[in-house]
Amino acid sequence: MDTYILAIESSCDETSLSIIKNGSEEISTVVLSQMDTHANYGGVVPEIASRMHIENITIVIEECLNKANMTMDDIDAIAITYGPGLIGSLLIGVMAAKTLAYIYNKPLVPVHHIAGHIYANNLVRPMEFPLMALVVSGGHTELVYMKEHYSFEVVGTTLDDAIGEAYDKVARVIGVKYPGGPNVDKLAHIGKDTYDLPLPLNDDTFNFSFSGIKSAVINLAHNEEQRGNTINKEDLACSFQNRVVDILTKKTMHALTEYGVKNLIVAGGVSANKGLREKLTYLCEKEGINLTIPEIKYCTDNAAMIGAAGYFAYKLGRRADLTLNAKATDRLN
Repeated sequence: MDTYILAIESSCDETSLSIIKNGSEEISTVVLSQMDTHANYGGVVPEIASRMHIENITIVIEECLNKANMTMDDIDAIAITYGPGLIGSLLIGVMAAKTLAYIYNKPLVPVHHIAGHIYANNLVRPMEFPLMALVVSGGHTELVYMKEHYSFEVVGTTLDDAIGEAYDKVARVIGVKYPGGPNVDKLAHIGKDTYDLPLPLNDDTFNFSFSGIKSAVINLAHNEEQRGNTINKEDLACSFQNRVVDILTKKTMHALTEYGVKNLIVAGGVSANKGLREKLTYLCEKEGINLTIPEIKYCTDNAAMIGAAGYFAYKLGRRADLTLNAKATDRLN
């Protein structure tokens, strides 16, 4: 029998609702983005984000059901991102999910935001195990080993900045508009690798560190300014991106070898990065690794990924009651 999951995602600045069939088929998805609003401030303003979620949430629910030509009677369970993320934004989604679960007497399935990013890959093709997941986003940089569904072993993580955070900071330093990450990626494909930047945390562990290269970019820009020189934004973006992509891919391939894994999936907003996609595609083809990267629309925050993860959590009996609360930080498990 088919299972339909209604999923809600509101962890940051996207209000999204989706209906997913059997964890792999997108029936309908609606995303109301706040990007244009936050661009005025150079980044996400939490208070504004939560207020906009309040304004959008009922609109999104109604539109998603109408788009699917379904009612709540057709829904088997409600999946909700409970964390991690901006606490105010998360609370709006959690309250909406709990309200729907109570009114319509539906099971409530809690989903970790990063689990959602990982399971976005199941919307591309069925996940094959064992696998290694490279999670790259604004708040996370992790290597996660999975031997089966909903088995998460974090084998490497960032010791300081996440990769997406580093991109945004570098973007501000070189005067690139919000959203920083995608715009730095675009410049990197125009420029040349001419600036001498360090390879961050180039060791044999699976951990990452991006604070050093971020500081190197800041110092380089400051020193060039003091000398009266103009920074070539395209070249600096290229030099920065080459270093971080090199270390991400090096450690990922090392982890695949050490764990004897032939399946790699990439998850999170930075998985949309063209430079990272190109390098991983090349290396995986060379080494005979099965690589899966979601479509661009599934890389950034969306409820479809929460519905995909929610399906497997639901099948495994994961449930929450009406005391479920949002968590700004939480370990992936």
